[in-house]
Amino acid sequence: MAGRLSGKVAFVTAAAQGIGRATALAFAREGARVWATDLNDAKLAELKGTPGIEIRKLDVLKDADVAKLAAEVGSPNIIFNCAGFVHHGTILQCADKDWDFSFNLNVRSHYIVIRSFLPKMLEAGGGSIINVASVAGSIKGIANRFVYGASKAAVIGLTKSIAIDYVKQGIRCNALCPGTVDTPSLGDRINAFDDPVQARKDFIARQPMGRLAKAEELAELSVFLASDESVFMTGQAVIMDGGITI
Repeated sequence: MAGRLSGKVAFVTAAAQGIGRATALAFAREGARVWATDLNDAKLAELKGTPGIEIRKLDVLKDADVAKLAAEVGSPNIIFNCAGFVHHGTILQCADKDWDFSFNLNVRSHYIVIRSFLPKMLEAGGGSIINVASVAGSIKGIANRFVYGASKAAVIGLTKSIAIDYVKQGIRCNALCPGTVDTPSLGDRINAFDDPVQARKDFIARQPMGRLAKAEELAELSVFLASDESVFMTGQAVIMDGGITI
């Protein structure tokens, strides 16, 4: 039986671990040819040899590198923008460099990738763009997530703008808005606390379901957004947060 993404080409950023990796694997499982990219080529290499997955090292903050790879890929049917960074702190703990880096990686990288691929996607008749945002930001205020929330709110605005501008040209653009997901990135942040055990308990405590999300659960939602099953959906901030926003 053909997969839900059979015959489609998908371009995925931040595919070395976490949500990006789980989504790249899910896309390939559903029949897509996946271009899995990441700056961390050592972790990305673990995907080498996986059926349906082509790996490429990529710095999404380098316009020329993204444009070069876009020329090689051609016209994907699916873009999954997953590159991002979580800064911990309030506005008074956010230095200029923190603001700049967060907006560059969380927002500008999405802009660069979409701008690079969109002309070919339009020529081919459309496609599905999925940007990873968050419930933190315009959906809900989360403590100590000042610049992260601001940048993820911008991702939702970017998503809706692209959706409305190209809705009549076959482009769908939606934002994936997770709660707290159990990823290596989260593990690194937890281990940076003075008491990592308590920090993990605190992260879990803010999830009404009493657990963290699995990256694979977000990947399944991403398959839906990438597939023709969601063909009548665009411009939406799709929440999967374990009940944080209830």
